[in-house]
Amino acid sequence: MKKSQILGGSVLTLFVVVGPAAYAESGRFDVSKQIGPNPILPDPAPSLLPQLKVAKVVGWQDGEAPAAPNGLTVTAYAKDLANPRTVHTLPNGDVLVIQSRGPSGETTSRPKDFIRGWIMSMAHGNMGEQKESNIITLLRDTNRDGTVDEKHELLTKLDSPFGVAWIDDTLYVASTSAILAYPYKLGQNEITTRPKVLTPLPGGPINHHWTKDLALSPDGKLLYVSVGSNSNIVENGLEAEKGRAAIWQVDRQTGAARVFASGLRNPNGLAFNPETGMLWTVVNERDELGPNLVPDYMTSVREGGFYGWPWSYYGNHVDARVHPQRPDLVERAIPPDYGLSSHVAALGLTFSMNSALPTAYANGAFVGEHGSWNRDSFNGYKVVYVPFEHGKPSGKAQDVVTGFIQGDQAKGRPVGLGIDGTGALLIADDAGNMVWRVASSDGKVTPQPIGTDQVLVNTQASTDTKVDRTIDVDPGIGEDTTGSTAQPRAPTASNNEHPTDLKSDAGQSDRSAPSQMQVAPAADP
Repeated sequence: MKKSQILGGSVLTLFVVVGPAAYAESGRFDVSKQIGPNPILPDPAPSLLPQLKVAKVVGWQDGEAPAAPNGLTVTAYAKDLANPRTVHTLPNGDVLVIQSRGPSGETTSRPKDFIRGWIMSMAHGNMGEQKESNIITLLRDTNRDGTVDEKHELLTKLDSPFGVAWIDDTLYVASTSAILAYPYKLGQNEITTRPKVLTPLPGGPINHHWTKDLALSPDGKLLYVSVGSNSNIVENGLEAEKGRAAIWQVDRQTGAARVFASGLRNPNGLAFNPETGMLWTVVNERDELGPNLVPDYMTSVREGGFYGWPWSYYGNHVDARVHPQRPDLVERAIPPDYGLSSHVAALGLTFSMNSALPTAYANGAFVGEHGSWNRDSFNGYKVVYVPFEHGKPSGKAQDVVTGFIQGDQAKGRPVGLGIDGTGALLIADDAGNMVWRVASSDGKVTPQPIGTDQVLVNTQASTDTKVDRTIDVDPGIGEDTTGSTAQPRAPTASNNEHPTDLKSDAGQSDRSAPSQMQVAPAADP
């Protein structure tokens, strides 16, 4: 019998063991009540085995596309990709598509982790023969008509890349184990120069949440990188979480790094709000507290802020599974700005201010919801729009791009989002292996391309925006640097070497990694 058939039976057994009581609880619950600044949080309902419902990935047939409201037109921007995770627009309008698979060989600490790994592979459509991934592809629309005219493989054989940023003829790539800096001039079709390691990042051997997103500060001086937790709820021990569940701030000239904010279980979709210059992220919250806990969320990120994981969620809601308890940290935990409802797996975030979309989407944020697998009814599998006013969410999330899930089958799953060189919304679909373009149906485009990293902050709005909550953050949380002003750099190879064997360089992180940061939950402050 094939391994997939055996495991398929195992998953079926999980459905039977959990029983109808937990399912009925999910069926009665209105997930829309968890969308907004004050989500409804039911009592925890943990079970021996988590609720599961996994959509079979079937892909898109020719002529099929996701659905969008009147006034928007959805077209295929790129096809036949290999797990596209994020998209990034350069100042000249070229679009980078980061295609990536997670590193293999993650150790498992519980029997259920083995089943979870298989489920996640099935949910991504990774059960059959796979194309080569871990590459960055450049797409070029030469006449700005919304159709790709050129396609080039910019980088290959990377170490599970996810986030990128570009400035000063340098392309920064956040792999799962390091931020790499490549010399790159706009218009180039390939990169042949080996990179420098700007700073190592927490990697294996566990590397539970391996995606590392990247954002460039509006002044161009700093990089921000997301580092997810090494577990669901510290089942691998607190030592394994050092420097994780956090957003790092990195000086792009020296590589010096420090934790900017912590207690964020799995942050992704880093983006600066052009209206205020504030950093925002979407976060995947913890599992195994029932089908309706804990809501994933979108939040502004404050310097030195602590957001609860693992000891609490949504401020002072204590997670009794974590020992030892830390009431001092729970007291300081910042509630997130905006709930998105439970287990939607929010992974993508982009602001709409630089788009050419209809006025209904003029001031807000798009969120890519990858979709649930650990509740008995599907949630997510769509792109939503959250309107903003005065730099903050100001209304209910609106479904914008849907149709990824049909019955019990997934055509695709949205991940990273971006605005292309014409002002249209781009959606990376890692299960459908597509990039979708969502444009204004009237053909409106921006006068010129605006790069993802070109955040022009409205200084007046930034000055007028006030912080509602003041948090007394422990000085031991998120304050330490990596121990030096300038990080040691890996040796730079000669320019005639092609960067296809970068794992040997980035893999040195065990020796050259920054000192463990004094950041919750890794160590006592």
